[in-house]
Amino acid sequence: MKSILITGCNRGLGLGLVKALVGLPTSRPTHIIATYRDPGTSGELLELAKQHSSIIPLQFDVKNFDRYEEFAKSVESALQGDGLNVLFNNAGISPKSTRLNFTKSDDLVDTFVTNTVAPIMMTKAFVPLLRKASEGNKDASVGSHRACIVNMSSILGSIEANVDGGLYGYRTSKAALNAATKSMSIDLKANKIMAVAMHPGWVQTDMGGTKAPLTVEQSCTGMVNTLLSLNESHNAGFLQYDGKKLPW
Repeated sequence: MKSILITGCNRGLGLGLVKALVGLPTSRPTHIIATYRDPGTSGELLELAKQHSSIIPLQFDVKNFDRYEEFAKSVESALQGDGLNVLFNNAGISPKSTRLNFTKSDDLVDTFVTNTVAPIMMTKAFVPLLRKASEGNKDASVGSHRACIVNMSSILGSIEANVDGGLYGYRTSKAALNAATKSMSIDLKANKIMAVAMHPGWVQTDMGGTKAPLTVEQSCTGMVNTLLSLNESHNAGFLQYDGKKLPW
């Protein structure tokens, strides 16, 4: 894997993924393109980029659909003629309204735009660079070393595993993202571009809370290891951070 683009890297899992990648003992990506929205809240990422030339921080809001074409060109320029091996759609939100009687339509729409619409539109925008990577690595097996899309999902998006109800915006947006991932895996299979949905586990982030059993480092180390081990058999899969298969 020579290149990876990760959205939402100012904090939490996005920043953790960047740290895990630069911390790899071998085979570190040459280009780690990390998006952030606000420089004022992205100090740790920007400081890390000063220490590692492989990290390329780019300011971008995934909800700004008018800028997608411009952003894709910026990434293409950063890759210096190479394609993109991995698109990791990580950016996501969770509304505070969880139970049915407190659910608000604005929260539902905003959550769907960020968690479902944006990953679909990002994938659409970066298919040309993913295809370029796939065509340029014809000897490589299907996986992250060739061309791969990872959509950050959640076990809360599993319909089968839902035994608690509630969380309407988050659950439904992630279930919809899972459905989109399946379609991507079918639509892009001929190009040898795979797509998987990944659950990071219950992690100690602003979203997961302090009671979560996993640290960001544990989750992200697991996700990176799983990413590097992906092969064609995982295409269209719903996987946990440690590679365990999850129910749809």
